Amino acid sequence: MHAWQRLLDDSKVTPETVRKELAAFEVETPSWGYANTGTRFGKFLQASAAVTLEHKIEDAAEVHRLTGIAPRLAVHVLWDFPDGFDPKVVELAHQHGLKIGAINPNLFQDQCYRLGSLAHPDAAVRKRAVQHCLDSMEIGRRTKSDILSLWLADGTNYPGQDDIVRRKRHLQQGLAEIHAAMPESMTMLIEYKPFEPATYHTDIPDWGTAALLARGAGERARVLVDTGHHLQGTNVEQIVAILLDEGLLGGFHFNDRKFADDDLTAGSIAPYQLFLIFDQIAVARARGVTTPIAYMIDQSHNLKPKVEAMVQTVVNIQTLYAKALLVNREKLAAAQAANDIVSAEECLRSAFFADVEPLLLEVRETLGVPTYPLDELRLSGYTDKQAAKRRADVGEGTHYA
Repeated sequence: MHAWQRLLDDSKVTPETVRKELAAFEVETPSWGYANTGTRFGKFLQASAAVTLEHKIEDAAEVHRLTGIAPRLAVHVLWDFPDGFDPKVVELAHQHGLKIGAINPNLFQDQCYRLGSLAHPDAAVRKRAVQHCLDSMEIGRRTKSDILSLWLADGTNYPGQDDIVRRKRHLQQGLAEIHAAMPESMTMLIEYKPFEPATYHTDIPDWGTAALLARGAGERARVLVDTGHHLQGTNVEQIVAILLDEGLLGGFHFNDRKFADDDLTAGSIAPYQLFLIFDQIAVARARGVTTPIAYMIDQSHNLKPKVEAMVQTVVNIQTLYAKALLVNREKLAAAQAANDIVSAEECLRSAFFADVEPLLLEVRETLGVPTYPLDELRLSGYTDKQAAKRRADVGEGTHYA
């Protein structure tokens, strides 16, 4: 018997249940995470980075081949579908064993959005933003995506720049209009962020505002929690617990941060926090909460090789999810009932520090994927091969533009 199995002694959860949960667990990777991206100071370019959507699909398929739990690719409409829906994209994704995941409208890049999109003071700009969301929704319908994921850069930089409440009402109206047009199979996810690019006030700054907007938009609107979109010291697992209890948690954008929205590899800075987030999900599931949750990655690596970073991220997320499944709920409940703080905390700590590698190796064998995904990626030479191929595909100058 492995040490991880002993954690489940006298628990209703069996080792086989944990194995099945892990085998069914899936994470969605983002198309933009495979491309050359940067900060407002500039880019550090990588020869193997994806240049076309076809390249992004190839990279995502490689991550899925190696991990077995990343079958969907989130897309950004203006970056991945600049000319509208293209059936060849869906066909190519299917050929690589993938599905198109969340549809992300782009409401921050065009010059007309300088003062906002759905909250813009000009009705014509707000109308354009709504129409872009409707067009994105149509792409989602035709790609059979079930998620419309919204992040707005809307906000102001100076006191008095605009009327905060009026902007809120514009936003409510736009979201309700978009929600009313969604197909029944689609869910709207509303993301929040405390600052950046707006520096004085952001129109959707926190989970409470996002929850109010979701409730106002309609019954298929939920909150999207980006783990890097919080002020220092925020108890993210508490937010997750409350949203789950209110039926308003729709999904995650996983990444990690040290100071702000750093988009670092999930689990690289605060693995215990991510474990505690998964713990709250496990608690909710044990209480009978069945609301679907979209587990998605939102990272943009400037220094790490793109595919290596994505494999590392998927494995980190899988590992921390596995640890959360090992919390002995019966022992924890007994300790809480007895007000035994130390024993209660030890129930969590023992699961967090458990060696789950033997468990993950079993699951990967069941899934038919390499036992050590990152090692397999490096041994395969995939990164160097793609660098050479992509230089030939698009030309040296184009690739490094």
